[in-house]
Amino acid sequence: MHSVLFQIGPLTLHTYGLCMALGFMFGWRAAVWLCKRTGQNADPLASLLTWLMVSAVLGARTAYVLEHWTAEFAGHPLDILRIDQGGLMFYGGLIATALVLPLYARIHRQHLFQITDLVLAAVPIGHAFGRLGCFMHGCCYGKITHSCIGVAFPSHSPAWWEQVSATPPLLAPSALTSLPVIPTQLLESAANLILFTVLYRLYPARYRQRGFITGCYLVSYSILRFGIECLRGDPRMSVGPFSISQAISLCILMLGALCLAYAFRTRARFAAEH
Repeated sequence: MHSVLFQIGPLTLHTYGLCMALGFMFGWRAAVWLCKRTGQNADPLASLLTWLMVSAVLGARTAYVLEHWTAEFAGHPLDILRIDQGGLMFYGGLIATALVLPLYARIHRQHLFQITDLVLAAVPIGHAFGRLGCFMHGCCYGKITHSCIGVAFPSHSPAWWEQVSATPPLLAPSALTSLPVIPTQLLESAANLILFTVLYRLYPARYRQRGFITGCYLVSYSILRFGIECLRGDPRMSVGPFSISQAISLCILMLGALCLAYAFRTRARFAAEH
């Protein structure tokens, strides 16, 4: 864990902020490559990236703040601005962009699925970098484990604080590291890399089948995230028997199934007409 990469006077570079920037950069490059492979114009991607960055960061931060308001922000409201130190909820960013992209599509007179298919084919590579940032900051950690994959974070890390302040305490305040926890950040990062590889290879052959890549991503990631949530050990809001992210995953799964149904229905209609 290296939350701060380096510090020179008042200038501090947080690893989480760097990983987030790298995620946007690699996601954008992946989208450009996909456009070139399929003969599409990549020039509008710069404008699209701006829309995505603003909406995704605002949505992800807003969702995180709402979920952790009492524990983290009620007494320190100015900390809301410190996104470089972590604290973004991916589903919040995804929902925010889902609200903004229809407006973008309308302004630029494009089919919504034409945009979402391209964006969601590239999102997993950016998300993989984001989860690496989570690991370096120490947030989004997993449950305590004594298996060989367990990772002990240093004192004053989020996992350490949670274990020290538990009732009863799981650690003494003098402990130099946390108890070993499942590195759910790395597991999700690796899974996103696999998902990116599959969608990146699939996109050129299926980009004309509007909604197919969107449906594949939504179904795949919702299942992945639901499973990862079962391994998480950090405090999260609950919705009945599920975490907030698991509840959202179930909704995203149904939405993804509808996108796939649309893709196959329109494909069948196109085949019948030709």
